[in-house]
Amino acid sequence: MKLLALTALVLAVQVPLPTDIKPRFATDAVSQDADDPAIWIHPSDPGKSLIIGTDKTEKTGGLFVYGLDGKTVQHVAGLDRPNNVDVEYGFSLAGRKVDLVVATERMKRRLAIYAIDPATGKLADVAGQTGVFPSETGERQAPMGVSLYRRASDGAVFAIVSPKEGPQSGYLGQFRLEDDGTGKVKATEVRRFGAFSGQGEIEALAVDDELGVVYAADEGFGIRKYAADPDAKDAGREIASFGHELYQGDREGMSVYKTGPNTGYLVSSNQLEGNSEYLIYSRQAPHNLLGRIRLGADSTDGLEAVSTPLPGFPKGLLIVMNSKGKNFLVADWADVQKTLRPN
Repeated sequence: MKLLALTALVLAVQVPLPTDIKPRFATDAVSQDADDPAIWIHPSDPGKSLIIGTDKTEKTGGLFVYGLDGKTVQHVAGLDRPNNVDVEYGFSLAGRKVDLVVATERMKRRLAIYAIDPATGKLADVAGQTGVFPSETGERQAPMGVSLYRRASDGAVFAIVSPKEGPQSGYLGQFRLEDDGTGKVKATEVRRFGAFSGQGEIEALAVDDELGVVYAADEGFGIRKYAADPDAKDAGREIASFGHELYQGDREGMSVYKTGPNTGYLVSSNQLEGNSEYLIYSRQAPHNLLGRIRLGADSTDGLEAVSTPLPGFPKGLLIVMNSKGKNFLVADWADVQKTLRPN
């Protein structure tokens, strides 16, 4: 009995209990079905930064663009079931540098791509030939998750994409994004990689540009880690897997929160009805679990975290999808930080 009690005590010390945090605000609702958020940081005025969220609906879906108060400032309509969305900076297009917003458009089997005008904050369509998984058909060609990677050595930009269904080997696709010569962006497949357990699917992806790695959430198994550079030595080898315990729901949205060149956190959604949970791991291997929080969000799919100081958010923020409200909840990272164990 004493040994059992000691074991329980050790586990209680090792596994943090969930902490409830009150979000600072909720965004306006999307039209029908919220799914995934991203954030764009304005290059010179952080107060003009934008939150971008998908409305995951067939034919009449779109992107909702919000200011940092959660109010809608633009609605990009007419997308055919956009799932996930991500942002990358400094893409070379038509002789200038632009910041890109890239969303998966599931029913059209392509990437929807927009350039952000820093002067107006408006999104403009710059997608050329952006079809994905050209050798596949059906749900194996239907893109779900996306995360963008900018290679430090040459500035090349890639979209790493997960389909609705895939094989147990080579589930993920990686596509190089380039100027097609007409001021539009084209996508070219450069590799297939990544293992799959066969449990559920792989949707959520998160790239860490500085460390050159990508995380893939195998819903019923855990979080898998690979090199993001397709030309890296042993690029297809799984570097690590973690996050195997404590999930009662699917492993969904993920995001990297940076505190230094090599330090910070990886946030992962435990998708639960009514009050989803977010597990926060160390950015550094072996990716120890440092905290668990809840924000009162229903069935969270996508999330995003940024450490850039923003007005009212000196340590950045965490954005999570709230299914029942068809919107996104925004929390102050300073409130999150108070709940975490030392890294």
